[in-house]
Amino acid sequence: MGRAHTRLVVNADDLGLHPALDTGILQAHREGIVTSATVLVMGPSAGEAVARARAQRLALGVHLALCTRLPPAAPATHVPTVAPGGRLRASWADFTRAWLTGRVRREELELELAAQVSRARALGAEVDHLDAHQHLHLLPGVRPLVEALARREGLPLRWPDRLPRVTWLRAPGPAVKTSLLSLLARTAPGPLPGVRRVSAGGIFEAGQLTEPALLSLLESLPPGDFELGCHPGEGRPHVPEDPAWSYGWQSELDALTSPRVRARVERLGVELTTYGALSAAASPAVASAT
Repeated sequence: MGRAHTRLVVNADDLGLHPALDTGILQAHREGIVTSATVLVMGPSAGEAVARARAQRLALGVHLALCTRLPPAAPATHVPTVAPGGRLRASWADFTRAWLTGRVRREELELELAAQVSRARALGAEVDHLDAHQHLHLLPGVRPLVEALARREGLPLRWPDRLPRVTWLRAPGPAVKTSLLSLLARTAPGPLPGVRRVSAGGIFEAGQLTEPALLSLLESLPPGDFELGCHPGEGRPHVPEDPAWSYGWQSELDALTSPRVRARVERLGVELTTYGALSAAASPAVASAT
């Protein structure tokens, strides 16, 4: 019997950061199982990427960014502690240290987060959910700001709370980071009224979502509503905003467009969907999906 009650959003991150990533994401939607993407609205190719995504009816959310050397969406003079020198901090670790030591002002962070959603709409995106680059929305103090934004905008939120798996032991570094994110997600207070958190996987596999890994993840899905995060791209581009970044973008694209993956989705009875469709089907009082 198929898993008729499993609904899955397959969301590609980082749309707008680089043309090669945009091309891979759009191909993974046309030819594979990607149903959604989140746009880095300050990315160099964001405007064109949103236009291309709309042309092929790819659902879009906002990939809220607080790092990766991008310019802020708000005027730089209004958010100097978020974007010192007119750029976001280089890495998630740099932002985390600055936030936890009080070097980022709360009101500036609120302004920047709201400006990114406004920028997405100005680019033409019909925003259907929020998530965060490097999952920084889980940080203490940042989470309530992001959830308040989600409530005001009426948008669901990615929630990377999947429990660790034995297979994670093969890569201790990603396992530690992913387990910490899961701990932060699972120990956070309940969501604000009206905010829906959608359980998300694929965090451990980020950048290395090969076909075997993807097939294994699909097999592990229980009934319910979930998101699978992914990072398809074309080739091995150099990303100036993060020059040391080296994901397996092409291998993820190959996996997401694999006929074997599509066949596995169909055999398991997994319904591929979007955040917008999940929201439309939800009751007025939406509970956490975690």
